Amino acid sequence: MKVILLERLEGWGGLGDVVTVKDGYARNFLLPRQKALRANNANLKVFEAQRAEIEARNAKAKEAAGRAGEKLDGSSYILIRQAGESGQLYGSVSGRDVADAVNAEGGKIERAMVAMDKPIKTLGVHEVKVRLHAEVAVTISVNIARSQDEAERQARGENVISSQFEEERAAADEAAQDLLAGGAGQIEGDYVE
Repeated sequence: MKVILLERLEGWGGLGDVVTVKDGYARNFLLPRQKALRANNANLKVFEAQRAEIEARNAKAKEAAGRAGEKLDGSSYILIRQAGESGQLYGSVSGRDVADAVNAEGGKIERAMVAMDKPIKTLGVHEVKVRLHAEVAVTISVNIARSQDEAERQARGENVISSQFEEERAAADEAAQDLLAGGAGQIEGDYVE
């Protein structure tokens, strides 16, 4: 189906472009959300008559997204999740979880604005892209940890998983040294067989 784009769509084109898209994409997404019009003579005339108004509305939306993006860009959010010893999460962190965390701290984004190729499944600090408008994208960081203390350590740049293994190894070495210093395994005294 041929459509006239009413805003810039990544991978398809800019405002006013006539593009061919799959029928389902046009009927189920573009047309109901007023992102495009069917490309026919009547709609071409309507679009050309309203082009200035549509461009002004799009510029206004882009400006509003830019202002919101200034507040969000570079901000950091902490998500506390359960995870195994190796840092694998028992669940995963999706775009909905990120959007909920941002909205809980006063931001205003929708789940669809969070651009994640796949869910996050490990502890650590992850960079996530948020698309506020077709032409405005910001990057936020999401700190996923098992506790608030662990989140603070990760924020300082510490690798919590490797430091946990180092602490356990050091504790085991210390325990072994205590056993040897205490005489474990040595026979003292007069034992008669």
